[in-house]
Amino acid sequence: ATVAGPLDVPASRERLAGFRETLARAGHPRVPVVEGGFTLDSGSAATARLLARYPETDGVFAANDLMAQGACRLLAERGARVPEDIAVIGFDDSAIALSCVPPLTTVRQPVERMAAEMARLLDERVRGERTEPVSVVLAPELVVRESA
Repeated sequence: ATVAGPLDVPASRERLAGFRETLARAGHPRVPVVEGGFTLDSGSAATARLLARYPETDGVFAANDLMAQGACRLLAERGARVPEDIAVIGFDDSAIALSCVPPLTTVRQPVERMAAEMARLLDERVRGERTEPVSVVLAPELVVRESA
C-alpha cells in the first residue's frame, strides 16, 4: 500500500506512477493508495485512513520520510510493530530517516548527480550547444535500515 503525497503536485504523481509501475512488473497490479500531504501529521492521518480501508495491509510506502515517520508513530500508538507487523518505507533519505524508530528504510535520490546533470545541461544551453529539451533519468537507491 502507499501513502501518496498530494496528487495535485507533479512529483507526487510521478512517485505514485513509478511505485505502481514497479509493483505491476512484480505481479501486483492493484495497490491500495491513500492521498496525504508531505507532513508528519498527514502521514499519521493517511495511514489511519489506509488501515481503516485495508486492515490487512502489511507494508506502507510513504511519499516522503516525514510521512513515513508519521506512519511509524501511528503504528506505535496502536501497538503494531514495525517491521514485524507492518513494514514502512520512506522516500528522500532525509535526516529524519535515522531518527525514526526504528531507523527508516528509504529511497535515496542521487541529488548530487541530479545537480551536476542540471548544471551541465544549463551550460550547454547557455553556450548554444543544445537547444532541444533533454530528459535525464537517474536511478534511485534503496537504503535498507530496520523498518522494512
